[in-house]
Amino acid sequence: MSLLRVCAFAKCLTRRSLLERCALRVSSADGCQLCVSVRNGAVRRISESPLQFQRRNVSFVIPKKEDSKKRVLEQSQLLDVLEARIQQLQSDIVLDVQHSTVQCIKAPSYGRGVSSDRGPKTTPGGEKHQEKADIPKSGQTVVYKTQLSRWMEKLSLEKKNKLKKQQHLEQRTNVKKELTAKSKITKISLASTGTTHKTISTAAKKSRGHVKSSDEISTKISSTATATAATAAASTTNIPHKISKLKHSKNKSKVLGKEGPEKAGTEAQGRDEELAEVEDVERSLVQQGSHIQSIQESPQMDKNEIECGGIQLSIRSYLEACVFAGDIQRAHNFLLGQHRVLRRRKQLNPGVYNILMRVWAKKGALNQIGRIFILLEEAGLKPNLGSYACALECMGRNPDCSPKIISRCLSQMTKDGLSIDDLFSQCVFREDERDMLLRAIRIVNPDYQPSIHAPTNQYPSLVQDFYTQRINHTYPKLDFTREELHERFKRQLSMEQACTVSIDSVETARHVTEEMSKKRKLLAEQRTQWQKVLFQALRESKAILASTNTRDYKLNLYPYLCVLQDREYVDIMLQSVANMPTSGESLKILAKELGHRVFTKYCVQQKLRNQMVEKLGNIYNTYAESLAKDNKVYDVLPREEWCKIEMEHNAGPTLQGDETSWPYMLVLELGTYLVDMMVKNLKVNSDILNPAANRKLIPILYHMYTFRSTRQIGFIKPHPILIQMQQEAMETKLTFDSYVIPMLCPPVPWTSVKFGSYLLTPSKLMRTIDGATQHDELLEKSQSLHAVFDSLNQLGNCAWRINKPLLDIIISIFNDRGSDKLDIPPPLSEAPKVPYLNPHDTSYTASEKAHIKREAMNAKKKGGEMHSLRMDALYKLSIANHMRDEIFWFPHNMDFRGRTYPCPPHFNHLGSDVTRSILMFAEGKPLGPKGLDWLKIHLVNLTGLKKRSSLQGRLEFANSIMDVILDSADNPLNGKKWWMDADEPWQALACCMEIAKAVRSPDPTQFISHFPVHQDGSCNGLQHYAALGRDVIGARSVNLMPYDMPQDVYSGVAQQVEEFRARDAANGLKIAQVLEGFISRKVVKQTVMTVVYGVTRYGGRLQIAKRLKEIDEFPQEFIWEASNYLVRQVFSGLKEMFTGTREIQDWLTESARLISKSGHTVEWVTPLGLPIIQPYHRARNQVMKSTMQHINVKVSHDIKERPDTVKQKNAFPPNFIHSLDSTHMMLTALHCYSAGLTFVSVHDCFWTHALTVDTMNKVCREQFVALHSQPILEELSNFLLQKYCTRVMTEAKNKKYQEYRRLLLLLAKVPQTGDFDLQQVKKSTYFFS
Repeated sequence: MSLLRVCAFAKCLTRRSLLERCALRVSSADGCQLCVSVRNGAVRRISESPLQFQRRNVSFVIPKKEDSKKRVLEQSQLLDVLEARIQQLQSDIVLDVQHSTVQCIKAPSYGRGVSSDRGPKTTPGGEKHQEKADIPKSGQTVVYKTQLSRWMEKLSLEKKNKLKKQQHLEQRTNVKKELTAKSKITKISLASTGTTHKTISTAAKKSRGHVKSSDEISTKISSTATATAATAAASTTNIPHKISKLKHSKNKSKVLGKEGPEKAGTEAQGRDEELAEVEDVERSLVQQGSHIQSIQESPQMDKNEIECGGIQLSIRSYLEACVFAGDIQRAHNFLLGQHRVLRRRKQLNPGVYNILMRVWAKKGALNQIGRIFILLEEAGLKPNLGSYACALECMGRNPDCSPKIISRCLSQMTKDGLSIDDLFSQCVFREDERDMLLRAIRIVNPDYQPSIHAPTNQYPSLVQDFYTQRINHTYPKLDFTREELHERFKRQLSMEQACTVSIDSVETARHVTEEMSKKRKLLAEQRTQWQKVLFQALRESKAILASTNTRDYKLNLYPYLCVLQDREYVDIMLQSVANMPTSGESLKILAKELGHRVFTKYCVQQKLRNQMVEKLGNIYNTYAESLAKDNKVYDVLPREEWCKIEMEHNAGPTLQGDETSWPYMLVLELGTYLVDMMVKNLKVNSDILNPAANRKLIPILYHMYTFRSTRQIGFIKPHPILIQMQQEAMETKLTFDSYVIPMLCPPVPWTSVKFGSYLLTPSKLMRTIDGATQHDELLEKSQSLHAVFDSLNQLGNCAWRINKPLLDIIISIFNDRGSDKLDIPPPLSEAPKVPYLNPHDTSYTASEKAHIKREAMNAKKKGGEMHSLRMDALYKLSIANHMRDEIFWFPHNMDFRGRTYPCPPHFNHLGSDVTRSILMFAEGKPLGPKGLDWLKIHLVNLTGLKKRSSLQGRLEFANSIMDVILDSADNPLNGKKWWMDADEPWQALACCMEIAKAVRSPDPTQFISHFPVHQDGSCNGLQHYAALGRDVIGARSVNLMPYDMPQDVYSGVAQQVEEFRARDAANGLKIAQVLEGFISRKVVKQTVMTVVYGVTRYGGRLQIAKRLKEIDEFPQEFIWEASNYLVRQVFSGLKEMFTGTREIQDWLTESARLISKSGHTVEWVTPLGLPIIQPYHRARNQVMKSTMQHINVKVSHDIKERPDTVKQKNAFPPNFIHSLDSTHMMLTALHCYSAGLTFVSVHDCFWTHALTVDTMNKVCREQFVALHSQPILEELSNFLLQKYCTRVMTEAKNKKYQEYRRLLLLLAKVPQTGDFDLQQVKKSTYFFS
């Protein structure tokens, strides 16, 4: 055994000495892995038997000859590759870089393929040189060259290519001497850089007359770097691509020259011109870069940063939950567990450490804070403002703290580049943290006063005058006193603190029978029992979770089950049981709702604990003065007034909290855990309704699997016993989350991305896909969102009331079996009966059984749809009935394109005809001289009868049918029922009632009207396209030009398609002949309307097929062929009518395609400064594991994944147009507010009082012209060029460069515009009408 050990050790020493002779500056700590393994193996195996040791080492002691040869060969090849790579890096560097000398000594060679006696070679000039010129001569070490590996061959080929590229670059430089002086200077600097680049790359090779030493190369690099101009830095990276392209063009021209010299010369000239165009664009990008740098940068983080960001969110959420639940020790152990391991420590940032620091600051434990500062230093992190704020707060709480310690802390903070004023302006305070911080500072500086300056306002040029010139602004006031508003604030605050609201259902309040009373009592007893069971199950599960977390760095759900009282979790679970549909609910949806409810309650409790409610009440009470009618008129906007008041009330906690939102997967996991608890523990006796002998406990919920399309999903379904109990009890209470109900007071104005709308309930400024964070990151970096905030605040400040007479009519029909014609869903009793089929019945044939199964499936589907529609209507009508005697408000936010929406999801003015008809402005205004006429015109618009008539024609028509209008108002259900045939019947009936009241009043001009009058855009998407392209024909078709009669684009397209059809029918095309007489406005309208929003030919074909199916006379066997033919003709007709539109749409589509292919998502900024990014990435599946079921979550917004090219390119044109129509709406909202108007919108449909329709129309047209007078496409082009065409890799492959060149030229070539004069829009009566 000793002999074996000695042999093994000797062999190891031999190999170790071999490697030590290679002076590669390898650390001795790394050592020889072979030696270390043998030595460690010997120690580890010392207790083994001699025989075991011998068996395990005998193959190691006797080396294999071929293996040793192969290993040495690989080592020598590796050294050659490293040598060549060093030279390549030297050649690629164009800046002043210090390069270290590397000595490479060839190891003795063994075996074939490696020559050990190859001497210096002779160059063509007859001189002999060393193979490696940049190896120092110390020791006169001879370097032997091994056989080139494939990597060496590749590097050698690259060097030759660079030499050729350099020659072409010099030729190109000589040809372009006629450029301007500035261009010459730039070109010369670039050419000299390229020359040096080439010289360096060939310095290690055999040259034609001399050899450059490594010192000479270093000197050359340094001199070149200093000679390169700063303005040419961006273009320098593109030189290799230009050379490559030039070489490719020249070689191709030579080949073509053999066939035809003239043709080849022409093509070569064309390529040269294209290259010159690319260079011109690149130069302009460099020149424009200085003033476009102010545009927000998107969150382009590398993969590690993105992954750390997601993990940091989970860590912060966990620590904050532990701290909130009072489990400080768990939080402390978890942080230490993350910190101890280097891999996990890299995922932390100062904010994570500050969470624990904040806790110790409250306790006055300065020693604990010192330890966390040490942890920060160990992690290589610098303390931030939050860290120093915690330390100073702790010192302020400690009366015995020495002033010297405070001074040292402030001194260190100053060294880190942080100021004391930054503490008060940037930190978020809770409870009395600010006061304690100020106390500590005043110990060493008694006269200190925080200097908080209002942020500098940056306004886009489009609204610069709006904010700087306010002489004629008259902001409207609410019809409430300050005391009334403060009382409403307290009611809203109470509702949000409770987080839930119980309201009465509008379903018929039938007589409570004895059976109903019995079932209600039984259901109440069961709920009491379920409550006790869930209490016990929750306590037991929490105890298990608390004891099973054996590793401190592991995350689990325990803290999230402790942030609320046990009673609150139980109430949340029982609420979900009561609201569950009879058909069941998807596990993922149910879990998400449960988790979200827990998070909402948690956020509200955080704000209550942070003592911000009292401060919020004080600020809101003062803010109400600017809105109340019994106070002076203010000349500032609501956001500005709130910010001013908040700065005055700077003591105490900060209103804009820094609460961390929970990751989507955490919300889902927590919700699934609660669902699992419900399924396992909520049970009922099987004989509770029908006494039976075999009594047993059965679950009231059960977990099953079902299919949605082709995917199998988890499903939670209530037991039939539970359904029967609930239906027979016929309870009349509905429970909603508080944010579902409209607000009882004006919303808090949006003042930042994270603060606005509700008082306590968390809300987001921008609606995003669950889990998407890129939108929030962009918004937080934006500095000019004031116009967006103010427009949202204006929409939210509009007060509403219920049209009670109309609501009563709708409820009566709702409770009387509904009406499909009037869009009121019937009850389930009207649903088709599901046919029963006995599978063992032999009297049915196979085809009959299949038919019955299809009927049963269709009946079940129809029943499910009817139930869904019925419950939706029940919720809306019940909320409306609950608010029938109230004045209320809808807070607003927006989607990622900037389109605005009310926050309450069920009942709002964006709803159906039924919902809109029962909403009226709370503020009434007299009709004035033209108000009654506008009411009549609005009524005719709602009927859809006179779309091609002028306004005067519509007014005359309304006057001619006044008898039926009054009959509809007086006898809506028993009269002539004229209103029921309108396109929007319920809004038409409401308008009839308003007209009737007005004409019967003593003076209609003085009649106070609360009715909103609508002005709708004429195919608004095409209007924006026509304005962008200054398309005269398109502008005429969509009423951008003034005409006596409205132009109908849908009828125009239908007429164009009919002409195509007649031509094809005359040529004998059968399908064109079949379609004779069937092409109408209705057939093509939906396709024309949606083509501007990116509908494909496939989607358009389905739309047309649906319309053709509705025509009874059309032969159904030709549906597919006819729809396929018509969609082609519709697209052709639109292309002829809107040439500019199609060019712009194609430009946007192709730009998005190339951008996404380059690995980026499409991003732009609206003219109001709102940053927009398309969240479409390649989908990946993420599995959320739970004891109940593994849930597969499809994630399509992950910025670590590559963009989805198809979605990016298809969505860019419609999303861009949506961002423009939202900008137009916001501009109109701002200027209407400054003019004292009441204004709300449903996207491109604007609402106001009848009195102010003319004023709103004027503002609407002026703002459309102002918007499109901006160079929108040019600014978009510049933004995209700066965003995606300034980061080109030096060594990009030829294919990548081709894509880059195509993108660069495409973005630089903005579509040409026509001759349409935008000013004509101001004179167009039917632009919005």
